[in-house]
Amino acid sequence: MAGLASLISYPTLLAVGLPPIAANVTNSVGLLASGAGSAAGSRMELRGQGPRILRQSLFALLGGAAGALLLMNTTSSVFERIVPVLIALAALVLLARDRLRGWYTRLARPPLGLAVFLIGVYGGYFGAAAGVLMLAVMSMSVVEPLAVSNAVKSVVLCASNAAAAILYAVIAPVHWTAALLLGAGCLIGSWIGPSLVRRTPERPLRVVIALAALGLAAYLWHDAP
Repeated sequence: MAGLASLISYPTLLAVGLPPIAANVTNSVGLLASGAGSAAGSRMELRGQGPRILRQSLFALLGGAAGALLLMNTTSSVFERIVPVLIALAALVLLARDRLRGWYTRLARPPLGLAVFLIGVYGGYFGAAAGVLMLAVMSMSVVEPLAVSNAVKSVVLCASNAAAAILYAVIAPVHWTAALLLGAGCLIGSWIGPSLVRRTPERPLRVVIALAALGLAAYLWHDAP
């Protein structure tokens, strides 16, 4: 539901004993199922969004591959320090969405494709909370119901996850039992999530997502070496 799964699944994988990078790549592989479930549950919101999704998915795909390669060349200690900062930034962007949208529309608009590519890099590098950041950018770039932005975000982010998951399956320490169990849960949750988003007031939902992200950032920062 709006990217919250990854805010819970990553620390859960840490809690059951997976090292940070193994937990991260396992999380990214498991979250791949969210795209399929969200597409199935968001058919109403995705109607007419095909060209937009295809265009942005290409940028996300390239970013995801770049992020996965970057992760494989990052030490664990550096990774653990970078991640809380990125998550906190995503939360602040979501909280300040309306002000940022006004700035975005008044100035020369930076290309959305570039933002999606950079978030794809982030998603390939660190799966948790990538949905929060992608939702923030999608919400800021166009005026539309949150449910539509959320649906488009889920499908576009799936392209980033797919690129990263393919590379992780070959070169990274994926815990396959955990990934399969997480994937099954993500498939079910993402299928029913859109119906909950339709019935949830937009502003409280954004605040809940952002606060959950800030909580995760504080937790990870406190536990980082």
